[in-house]
Amino acid sequence: MIFPAFEDIALINQIREKYDPLAKLIRPHITLVFPFEDEMSNEKLSDILNERLADIKPFRIELRGFSKCEDRFGNYLFLNVIQGKDEIVKIHDLLYDNEFSQFDAGLAYLPHMTVGKVKDGACLERAYKEIKDMDCSFVSDVNKISVEMIGDNEESIIVIEKRLG
Repeated sequence: MIFPAFEDIALINQIREKYDPLAKLIRPHITLVFPFEDEMSNEKLSDILNERLADIKPFRIELRGFSKCEDRFGNYLFLNVIQGKDEIVKIHDLLYDNEFSQFDAGLAYLPHMTVGKVKDGACLERAYKEIKDMDCSFVSDVNKISVEMIGDNEESIIVIEKRLG
């Protein structure tokens, strides 16, 4: 995951508190590899990140504009990545094309930050209508990639941080 360090994250947090059931459990993030269960050790994960991401340098991201997504996993509100998208896709592909290929769900990957997950299409339309015209931009440098474990109470526990560059 990427946990951007935006200077003004208050608006993202407000939207997430209203629409994202995970808002209190995990801070705003961009998912690179979707959750999976495996007995892989933290040491092995760290070795994989060190090998696969050795040539990835720190980069800048900008998120702006909202979109909605309905798929077999749910009804989502996204904050769109408009700068840094190529670098994020490269990291995603480096991981899924190698050690994590067995966990690939076969969905097209579009870098984004999830800011909401709602129960149905009607709720998604209402939520999207409420936020779609917000004109805000969020910029951050990405200097590290984090690996998260979900704790017994569904909380986020960062177990590895790989510095880029």
